[in-house]
Amino acid sequence: MKLDRLTDRIWVYPYEEERDRPNLTYIRGDRWSLAVDAGHSASHTRAFYAALEAAGLPLPALTVLTHWHWDHTFGMHAVHGLCLANERTNHHLAVFRDRVASEGTDFFLAMHDSIRREYADGKPVIITLADMVFRGEMTLDPGNCPIRVFQAEAPHTDDSTLVEIPGERVLILGDSTGGTFPDWTVDPALAAKLAETVRSIHPVICLDGHWTPLSPKEIIQELLEG
Repeated sequence: MKLDRLTDRIWVYPYEEERDRPNLTYIRGDRWSLAVDAGHSASHTRAFYAALEAAGLPLPALTVLTHWHWDHTFGMHAVHGLCLANERTNHHLAVFRDRVASEGTDFFLAMHDSIRREYADGKPVIITLADMVFRGEMTLDPGNCPIRVFQAEAPHTDDSTLVEIPGERVLILGDSTGGTFPDWTVDPALAAKLAETVRSIHPVICLDGHWTPLSPKEIIQELLEG
């Protein structure tokens, strides 16, 4: 699978439905580069890096996590450079890591077919924590490309991190627009809050975790109308 170029500074390694692999985003600064989300497993992360190398792009120095769910984080142990997460994300990862350590992986593999496909042939399930933790929001600048990383109220999880690249007019949403796992119930109050967050930022492109790029109008309509 090849990278898709989204803007002058942003590329996307596309999502895959079969193994529930999300979009992995790459942002190129003048001094260093950043990735958004770490992948479902080491195999996913390495496939992303192979695509970066094929495109002549340096591996990311930092990876930002949008939330704790396995498809976005369990490739962390294979990440190049450091990982950044909000404090709730790191807490959820620690709880899940401890459960796997005490119970084994059977309960995790039983959660969904896509997980069993990702971890076929006895691939190990390895859960690590982020190297750096933030609360609220912070701004990163890999070189003439400020990146705003901030927590947001959203219906999918209680630990959503959004990533705004103002100079590119792009907002990366992770899975924040979706309902809660496993029944995908959407809290309308949280959906309305996220819609207002998107509206206030005025992006041109919104990137969801498991879909093609959308306009803010499409995202807001999906959140408010279901």
